[in-house]
Amino acid sequence: MENNFFAENGYCHVKGLYTANELGKIRPILDKFHYNWLLENQRFYQSRGINSSGLTGAACLSTEEKFTLFEFICADTLLNQVKGVVAEPQFMNTQLFFNPYNPKQANYWHRDMQYHLELDAQKAALYGPEVLHCRVAFEDEPGIELIPGSHKNWDSDEELAVRLGQQGAKNNDSLRRGKQVALKKGDLLIFSANMIHRGLYGMNRFALDILYFERHPSLNEFVQTGFLPTAEQMQHLKNTMVFE
Repeated sequence: MENNFFAENGYCHVKGLYTANELGKIRPILDKFHYNWLLENQRFYQSRGINSSGLTGAACLSTEEKFTLFEFICADTLLNQVKGVVAEPQFMNTQLFFNPYNPKQANYWHRDMQYHLELDAQKAALYGPEVLHCRVAFEDEPGIELIPGSHKNWDSDEELAVRLGQQGAKNNDSLRRGKQVALKKGDLLIFSANMIHRGLYGMNRFALDILYFERHPSLNEFVQTGFLPTAEQMQHLKNTMVFE
């Protein structure tokens, strides 16, 4: 992990980190979860859904399948990259990203924190703690578009108007500083949840996000015990400190 690059830009793209064999062990589990999620959330999916979450706590997955996910989540392959940004990361959740039902559905610029914080608190959050999306691409996809450096720097007037859909702007309007990061199957993209970004739909978009965060009491409320390994599973996992 290029720590200095992340510090300046808020993201790091690690190309070809995962082999086809590594992805092949996880893909059937993701497919099973996704199939069941679609059955239970068809109306939401057809209206606007583009991601799901909570794979490690899903009732449709077996104990063995969840253990396989946990092995992937806390493997050195990923953590060696994450620790270049956050020295003592803590696991938060998993998310699955896919294409919308309607291929014409617009994407949207956002900071993750805008959905639970007022503007002043959003500004304060730029000083930490850090929350990381660790996106593993299971197919070639357009990736995301982001504003480099916005994990530490506040919006320009243009960016704020677009992100919030104000002053006649729409939250899917183009931004002058936007940078696209396309992903190939097996790539890892680590980016700050605090930065301005938007997903890009198309191709066979199917990516697993593993969320890690910088340990801080203010973020403990986002950790759900149902998403964590059992005591039995912990005995057979490595790097268990990320779940504690």
